[in-house]
Amino acid sequence: MPPTNMSPNHQPHAREMRPTANGEHHHRGLTAPPPRPQRHHPYYPRSSSSSASFKGCCCCLFLLFSFLALLVLAVVLIIVLAVKPKKPQFDLQQVGVQYMGISTSNPSAFDGAAAAVTTTPTTASLSLTIHMLFTAVNPNKVGIKYGESRFTVMYRGIPLGKAAVPGFFQEAHSTRNVEATIAVDRANLMQADAADLIRDASLNDRVELRVLGDVGAKIRVLDFDSPGVQVSIDCAIVISPRKQSLTYKQCGFDGLSV
Repeated sequence: MPPTNMSPNHQPHAREMRPTANGEHHHRGLTAPPPRPQRHHPYYPRSSSSSASFKGCCCCLFLLFSFLALLVLAVVLIIVLAVKPKKPQFDLQQVGVQYMGISTSNPSAFDGAAAAVTTTPTTASLSLTIHMLFTAVNPNKVGIKYGESRFTVMYRGIPLGKAAVPGFFQEAHSTRNVEATIAVDRANLMQADAADLIRDASLNDRVELRVLGDVGAKIRVLDFDSPGVQVSIDCAIVISPRKQSLTYKQCGFDGLSV
């Protein structure tokens, strides 16, 4: 077989390279490998799973709080059935008159001997100091916590003065005395009320006053306080200006003459 003419610089495996328009060189006769397909992972939205977990947590919390509420209610019912709480008693036992004085704008309307005259005073002032003794009775098997109590003395619906009693704790099945003092310094009364006061003091030698008050109490069991209850005080007292003493006291339906 005759030899083939080959130039000395010719290489059989080399391929001719031709420049492209942008100056790059590509191998002639070679093709680029096809692009590798990208693997796409499926996307699952997380909103549905998050909402489901949130609803599950809400249901768990609701069941937990419901269980705790039922448990507390059961404990309260057991305590109420075991203790059988009763309303405490708070009564006014004694009233001591320390001072009572009446003065008018017209000195001739009322003299020191309580002599009545025909002139009608335009104004009158009442000064009064009374000492009150209350009795608190706890008939329960547990202690009672009393809050601060306030008492008001009134004349014909007109407030004259107030007294405050600090709160205290009372043991079970016990009786405790509570003292309060009401001091009235020249409470002014106008015309009609002043005339009534002068007439009551001079003609009848009796000035009727009214003592009102509310006492707040809570039953304490195992360092827990029950809902508060109110004990109302409503007493009528009659004072003799001449004797400077109490002549009558009535609280509720029980009357007591002194």
